[in-house]
Amino acid sequence: MSSSGAGPDCCGGLGNVDFRQADLCVMTRLLGYVDPSDPRFVAAILTITFNPLFWNVVARWEQKTRKLSRAFRSPYLACYSLGAVILLLNILRSHCFTQAMLSQPKMESLDNPTAYRLGLALLGVGSTFVLSSFFALGFTGTFLGDYFGILKEARVTTFPFNVLDNPMYWGSTANYLGWAVMHASPTGLLLTAVVALVYMVAILYEEPFTTQIYQQKASPSHKRS
Repeated sequence: MSSSGAGPDCCGGLGNVDFRQADLCVMTRLLGYVDPSDPRFVAAILTITFNPLFWNVVARWEQKTRKLSRAFRSPYLACYSLGAVILLLNILRSHCFTQAMLSQPKMESLDNPTAYRLGLALLGVGSTFVLSSFFALGFTGTFLGDYFGILKEARVTTFPFNVLDNPMYWGSTANYLGWAVMHASPTGLLLTAVVALVYMVAILYEEPFTTQIYQQKASPSHKRS
């Protein structure tokens, strides 16, 4: 009886827990493992930030000017070329991410078989979302073909798009999270948070455009033309 009565007096119940302070403590603990001045960490941050900025700026420029399509004499060839550049940039990003992780300390509490299996599961889920998104969209749908005027008959709503909005981005984020957990890397966890933040900004920029062009395509005036 006395121990059950002491609980609320001691802790004040969950209602008195400051979750913002708890989040701050977790972030402070993670940052204790990270050296932000490490050139490999800086390179990872730069590639994570640059990639979506690059493909969005180039795609919007193409959508407004059609200069890439004219230069390559085909919107398809221009889209394939941009897609190839994006793939190379993503390979570089993943390399920088991995090098930044390996150059900094591990977190002992994550360095165990259970955490490793959890990371492997996250990697499996992320890869499923990324690959199924690619197969549903095709190459041009994945690599910004709509900015080149290459549209599908309708917006894709099959798996994985019927399970999750923007599954390519969130699958990629899950891959980085899984990779970080498998390596017991606080640096990797912090970089994954940056990946997620950058993707959220990219979605805010891209989603209205994608919605608009498919609404225009579905409109009666567009069909008559």
